[in-house]
Amino acid sequence: MKSVSVYDSVGMVLCQDITKIVPGEFKGALFKKGHVITKEDIPQLLSVGKEHIYVWETNSDDVHENDAALAIAEAICGENVLYDKEPTEGKSGLYAASRGLLCVDKKQLLRLNMIEFVTVATLPNYYIVEKGDKLGGARVVPLVVSKSVIDEVQAKCQERPALTVLPYQKLKCGVVTTGGEVYSGLIQDKFGPVMKAKVDFYGGEYLGQTLCPDNQQMITQAILDFKNKGADLVIMTGGMSVDPDDLTPAAIKATGAKVITYGAPVQPGNMFMLAYLKNTVLVGVPGCAMFFHTTALDAVLPRIFVGQKLKKSDFAAMGAGGFCRSCENCSYPKCYFCRG
Repeated sequence: MKSVSVYDSVGMVLCQDITKIVPGEFKGALFKKGHVITKEDIPQLLSVGKEHIYVWETNSDDVHENDAALAIAEAICGENVLYDKEPTEGKSGLYAASRGLLCVDKKQLLRLNMIEFVTVATLPNYYIVEKGDKLGGARVVPLVVSKSVIDEVQAKCQERPALTVLPYQKLKCGVVTTGGEVYSGLIQDKFGPVMKAKVDFYGGEYLGQTLCPDNQQMITQAILDFKNKGADLVIMTGGMSVDPDDLTPAAIKATGAKVITYGAPVQPGNMFMLAYLKNTVLVGVPGCAMFFHTTALDAVLPRIFVGQKLKKSDFAAMGAGGFCRSCENCSYPKCYFCRG
């Protein structure tokens, strides 16, 4: 490309979009890339402050910003991620092709953004998205880049994409609620409806709820009964603190399940527990889930429903961003919580 005076540009081909901005009213392209400039265009170009413009020169090693954005977007997109095939103002938007969980390979994204002139911005990792949601955008900084820049992006992305959206699986879910006061009917259970609503959000199949007294054997048996019914996920509510009557952690261990974590650097939700009984996920939910809109459970459930198998390190990583500010008007999942 080359820079020329607008007065000398008639008959030449624009190699960039010319943007027009009317504060509070309009922002968009006055002229699009590829437009052949006419004499009548000159006053309009001057009106948006363009005394010099870039026009196209043939150079086999140059890649225009729109073409570069398109190539980068195509390279970085994995499962259920779409991209704009007609970039606007040098940017190609990225979109969710289905509802699910956005998974950003942060190491891969860092590698790509370390390439000179390449910029890819996304929503945070493990962000809950709906079909059609915008996930981010890709572009390069200058109007043209060397083809070698695009070659490097494409080579790195052959190893793995940077973004995927994992759809929710239809998991079968049961709830075990412990506590003598609930079992005996002295107080009404409040956990069941809350847990069912969470399961319904992810499209799970709700198998029902079992109430248990503070009896370790009965709690263990209730877990096993749900597993025998084909449960993929069993949620335990109540009995998760350190009081002598709180027996849920011991009951989970007594099933023979492999405990991944008992405790998480997340507030609210420090006493959260996760274990695997073969292919069944067992989660122990602390009492805070009955009072707070968002807890550790909400950070973990979407990852369970897309089929991720969590490790201890996954919970340790939640510490940065694991402190909920308990905003008066909760905006989760549109916030930082557990996405450090």
